[in-house]
Amino acid sequence: MEYVSAIVPPLVMAIGFGFLVRAIIRSQGGNQKGKEDLAAEALVRASAAQQSAE
Repeated sequence: MEYVSAIVPPLVMAIGFGFLVRAIIRSQGGNQKGKEDLAAEALVRASAAQQSAE
């Protein structure tokens, strides 16, 4: 029975990681794409403005 208690935590973590990857992939594009693009552009503009101010 020790092998069951040894395999359960990595198995749970692997399943959780799979769900995380799935959620990340599903959130790309579609309705979220515009918000992601705007956020990325805002970060780039803020970075560029900060560098030009220095």
